[in-house]
Amino acid sequence: MKHLYLVATLLFSLASLAKVSVEKVEYKDGDTTLEGLLVVDSAKLKNNKGPGVVVFHDWKGVGPYVQMRAEQLAEMGYVAFVADVYGKGVRPKDNKEAGAQAGKYKGDRKLMRSRVKAAYDELAKSKYVVSEKISATGYCFGGTAALEGARMGLPLKGVVSFHGGLSSPTPEDAKNIKAKLLVLHGAIDPNVPPDEVAAFQKEMNEAKVDYQLTEYANAVHSFTHKEAGNDISKGAAYNELADKRSFVAAKNFLEEVSK
Repeated sequence: MKHLYLVATLLFSLASLAKVSVEKVEYKDGDTTLEGLLVVDSAKLKNNKGPGVVVFHDWKGVGPYVQMRAEQLAEMGYVAFVADVYGKGVRPKDNKEAGAQAGKYKGDRKLMRSRVKAAYDELAKSKYVVSEKISATGYCFGGTAALEGARMGLPLKGVVSFHGGLSSPTPEDAKNIKAKLLVLHGAIDPNVPPDEVAAFQKEMNEAKVDYQLTEYANAVHSFTHKEAGNDISKGAAYNELADKRSFVAAKNFLEEVSK
């Protein structure tokens, strides 16, 4: 009997782990086909529905890292949708290709916003989502994209940017922001220097946005990415403490705005 109990317990545990589902979803922005991921843990939903989070990828596009972050959100009870900003099949193979793709959208905020809205609209119509409780988050390039979603006035509950770019060619658009913002930033990030941070604060203060800005000591760009290595002199490096602290901060923030 003891062995049968152990086997039953193991099977139950495996079944619980299998609750997180990852589904590829094709959707459109105009004539462009995009391919995102809908990530759901059905065991964590109430009445088969939950608050949603659009998750924007870093400059490498949709891949294992952003999927892992979406799965973490699903395990916390959110319906996570990994947005595809670049387009179906556009998956940069190296930093050069990634830089070209990210630069294309950073240089054309109208196009970036169009891709952001397409992702929001796709998640909002999901049968699993409480549509009035959608937030957005993103990493590096994705942080920039998530903030653009707020600046364009999407009805987001909250936006979390992890080491994202903070500059805006149209700072006056901050008046459109409906969401609460949480910006998690490396204190010595050379890619988002102090003057850019100061300009962002000025933009938010003048528009009276409800925002929080947290800077992590000794952290540079990509501080949540283990594959970035540990050499901060390169300007992008993993910081375990900043990664853990920022995760907790984001978790608490999303709980607050999703009530």
